[in-house]
Parts: sequence; structure tokens; C-alpha cells
Amino acid sequence: MTLATTLAAEPNENLAHISNVLIYSAMAVYLLAFFALMAEWLFGSRSKVARTAAALTADGAADAAATKASAPAVAVRAKGGTATLERPKAAPKVVTRAAAGSRDVPDGPGAAAGDEQGDLYGRIAVSMIALGFLVEAGGVLTRALSVQRAPWGNMYEFNITFSTVAVGVFLGLLALKKNVRWIGLPLITTILLDLGLAVTVLYTDSDQLVPALHSYWLWIHVSTAIFCGAAFYVGAVSTAAYLFKDSYEAKLQSGGTPGRFATSVMERLPASASLDKFTYRMNAAIFPLWTFTIIAGAIWAGDAWGRYWGWDPKEVWSFITWVAYACYLHARATAGWKGRKAAYLALIAFGCWLFNYYGVNIFVSGKHSYAGV
Repeated sequence: MTLATTLAAEPNENLAHISNVLIYSAMAVYLLAFFALMAEWLFGSRSKVARTAAALTADGAADAAATKASAPAVAVRAKGGTATLERPKAAPKVVTRAAAGSRDVPDGPGAAAGDEQGDLYGRIAVSMIALGFLVEAGGVLTRALSVQRAPWGNMYEFNITFSTVAVGVFLGLLALKKNVRWIGLPLITTILLDLGLAVTVLYTDSDQLVPALHSYWLWIHVSTAIFCGAAFYVGAVSTAAYLFKDSYEAKLQSGGTPGRFATSVMERLPASASLDKFTYRMNAAIFPLWTFTIIAGAIWAGDAWGRYWGWDPKEVWSFITWVAYACYLHARATAGWKGRKAAYLALIAFGCWLFNYYGVNIFVSGKHSYAGV
């Protein structure tokens, strides 16, 4: 190896330092976003949440009944052998339904609870999250430029990239007008914890890759794995929210009286049926990409180690995760496994992904343990 090649292989310490500064700066911006999100929920709880709750339950049901009573009956006219239904001039309020016989409950007003001040803080929070995303993405990019490779050679780099993509998925859903702003608070809380773990326990100096990782499959396999994990995470947050909201709705249906805190939070979330549907769509959309991730990893293993499958712990847990999500999707499509049972399967599947992400890399020895965490 020539001297020029050796010098080119040396990491750029200046860019590596800039990357570290940007990651810490992103954490500071996310912390400001966290406080803004807390203010959104706080000022939203000071608004007329009780009145909103009443409108969503008893008053909402009364209004729907009155609207239904005042709406003209559906007219049916026979034309030969064809029946034509005329659209009513008025229709009851649209509600969500997860399955036949389930509760019909409208979505809540959101984290700001319809309060102008709460909404203002929520918009500020989203702006700060977008700024933090750009700063953190800059940190990931400069880390890559410091060694002229994909920034996924160790757990530290994987963590900062994963958190960036998770925030990107959240912002993308907002840009698509999805009702997900309520995810902001749990998302940023866990992102701060993830980055805190990355810059302390998992931090690794910028360095070159081991020979086995020098492949274009690194860009394909690892990038899809990161994106799948970020989307699975958003689905897991929605699943947890569904379980809480479903319990809350069931308590109201049985005549119970939830506490003020539970009422303030739960009445602002989407209905349990909406959360259940969102979780299913997220996991169903990402599952084929996770399948591709495993296939791409097998092809890469064939190039790097001369075999496509060797029962390495990372390979085994990637497959276990695939099976868990396949079971969830199959159960979710089966009439007897909707709702809470399917939600528990979804959380188990995400737990498998988390263990594959942290546990295998840190605690289990194998061919994927060269990350140097």
C-alpha cells in the first residue's frame, strides 16, 4: 500500500469533530422541542378538555342521533331490475370502526385540544423538530464524509442514523397530513434517550471499516434495516397508545369514571379504532421491505463469507423478527385476532426487533459483533 493510499484511509478528524458538535447541537434542539411539546400538552389540558370529552361521548352521540333523525330517509326507485339509492341531503358524523360490533368513537382534537396557545406551542415544537432533524442529518453526513463511507460501521453510527430516520418518518407523516402530531412527545423523549446512549455508552471514534464490510451491499442492506426499524418504532408507539385508549374507552362504556389526568390525555388521542388501523397499515407497509432487508443481508453474507445463511445470532433474530411480524399480520387479518390480541403480538414483534438491534450487537458474540461498541 502506498503512502498516499494510507493517508487517504485516515479519518478526517476535523469533520469527525464537526459531526460530534452537530449531534450535540441536535440534542439541544430536540430538548427545546421536548419542552415545547410539554407546553402543548399542558396548555391543551388547561383548555376545555372536559367539554371536548363530553362532546365526544354523550353530547356527540346525542348530536349524531339528532342529525340522523333530521336526515331524509334513503329513497329507493326501481328502474327495470336496478335499484338506485339517492344520497341523503344530510349525514351523521363520520366515526371510525375497527370491526363489526366495536365502539364508534370520533378521534380526539389532538395534543393541543383545540386551544390556540397549545396549538402555537405544538407548531413551535414541530418547527424545532424539523430543525433538529436537519442538524442531526448534517452530523450523520459529516461523520460519513470523515471516513468516506456509509456512516453505519458501528453501533454509535447506527444509533445516530436510526434516530435521524425515525424523526424523518414522523415529519414525513405530518407532511402527508396524517394525524400523528401526538406522537411527537414520546418520539422526542426516546430520541433524546437514544442519542444520550449513543454519545456516552456507544460512542466510537471515526475509523475505517473491517474488510468484510467494504461492499455496496452496506448501503442497500443497512439503510433498509434502519428505515424499517424507524417505521416499526412509530408503529409500536401507536400500538401502545391503542392499548391505553382501548382500555379508556372500555371503562367509559362500562360506566366507569377515569381520572382527570387520564381523561385529559386520552380524550385528545385518536380513537382506538383509528390507532389500530394506523398501526396495521404501518407494519403491513414496512413488512415487505423488512423481507427484502433479510434477503439483501443473505446475499451480502454470500459475498463476504461464502455462505448465504450460517445461523449467526443476528441472522437468527432478524428471522425471528420477520416471523413475529408475519404472525401479527396474519393474526390481524383473521377475524378473531383483531384489537388487543393483535396489538400484543405487534409489541412482541417490536421487542424482537429491539433485541436484534441492541441485545445481539452488545451481548451476543457472532460475525456481526465487530462493530466495536
